[in-house]
Amino acid sequence: MPTYKSVTLIPARGGSKGIPKKNIIDVDGKPLLAYSIEASIKSNVDETWVSTDDEEIAKTAEEYGARVLKRPDRIARDNSTSESVLLHFAETITNFDILVFLQATCPFIESKDINESLNMIGKYDSVISVSKFDQFLWSGKDAMYDIDNRPRRQDIEQRYVETGSLFVTSKERLIESRNRISGKIGFVEVPKWRSIDIDTYEDLILARKVMSTKDRSNS
Repeated sequence: MPTYKSVTLIPARGGSKGIPKKNIIDVDGKPLLAYSIEASIKSNVDETWVSTDDEEIAKTAEEYGARVLKRPDRIARDNSTSESVLLHFAETITNFDILVFLQATCPFIESKDINESLNMIGKYDSVISVSKFDQFLWSGKDAMYDIDNRPRRQDIEQRYVETGSLFVTSKERLIESRNRISGKIGFVEVPKWRSIDIDTYEDLILARKVMSTKDRSNS
């Protein structure tokens, strides 16, 4: 049975307009970046990397056990895409087969999610994390459902939200498609409370409250 080398990449650039120093801001006693690093290290991946242009972030990443890849300025701008960072990694750190892409801003990712996704590669070409979505959508001021025949939630076809916390694909697929996901795509389903992606101060407040509640429930 063939063996594959899997690595995690966590992009974490220094510039952040919404929340200054967002990737290393304190969340329940630890820098935000630490949560995704720790989840990766506890999982079955072979190596955990952080791509950054920032010395303080690089130092934090190393303190929590990650290896660091210096990101060029040309892909560390506000308009730089995640794909450009993933491709830079694949072209620089070439010795791997499977890439696990984690977001530094998603502190509730767990090692079991990563392991589940790795087990799915082979059956699927790419795997993403999702949570169930059962709310009614409006586009502008127009309902995206028949307001005169409002369906019951249990009668709606099951829909999912991409959480943004976890993407897994092969190096070969990434380079060929230049996309984090391609081919046949599988889902790792996570509960809604673990789908928080910190982009605004409101997200940060919510994450801190969930974290403190989680801590108390485990004590």
